[in-house]
Amino acid sequence: MFLFGSKSLDMPAPGDALPGRDAAIPTAEMHFVNGHPLKGPYPDGMQRALFGLGCFWGAERIFWQTPGVWVTAVGYAGGETPNPTYEEVCSGKTGHNEVVLVVFDPEAVSFAELLARFWEAHDPTQGMRQGNDIGTQYRSGIYVFDDAQRRDAEASRDAYQQALGRSFGEITTEIRDAPPFFFAEDYHQQYLAKNPAGYCGLGGTGVSCPAFAENAA
Repeated sequence: MFLFGSKSLDMPAPGDALPGRDAAIPTAEMHFVNGHPLKGPYPDGMQRALFGLGCFWGAERIFWQTPGVWVTAVGYAGGETPNPTYEEVCSGKTGHNEVVLVVFDPEAVSFAELLARFWEAHDPTQGMRQGNDIGTQYRSGIYVFDDAQRRDAEASRDAYQQALGRSFGEITTEIRDAPPFFFAEDYHQQYLAKNPAGYCGLGGTGVSCPAFAENAA
């Protein structure tokens, strides 16, 4: 563990997590790129997806640039602390992951297509890290909103694992029911649109999965 510095790579026990707060922290009202409301209301027929794939600055850009995505927002999910701040999440004492909420039109882009972008944008075999970003908040995760999303997520994981072979090891991505989502602070929303030369932090495996891509199309 000392190779990764003093930051713990273990999830905090519920009783050890930071207490957080009752009220949501302030954030942006509108998407910086397309002007759509971050918190809704969303148009009828829209669906939600929730992904963790490392630093959420670069992760969010992948999805807002995807045709058929109506709005994106970054935030925190999967931990114990209600309404955490960025500094609290970075401490490793909330258990939260940095995640991207994707609101999409399933008539224009399928959940399977979003999954294909998710897998190919990062290395899902690294456990509690993504490249040089180390900590529980950088773990790979798919947080599903219904049984259909769970089936697609698990099938895509198995297909991508087969495509990776033995070169990269076992996928460590957690797949679980979508937990509460807490919007991150204003300055994190669409960060790379506001700061085009800013840090991205993502690096895929360079491996695609043709068989899964065909099913996703």
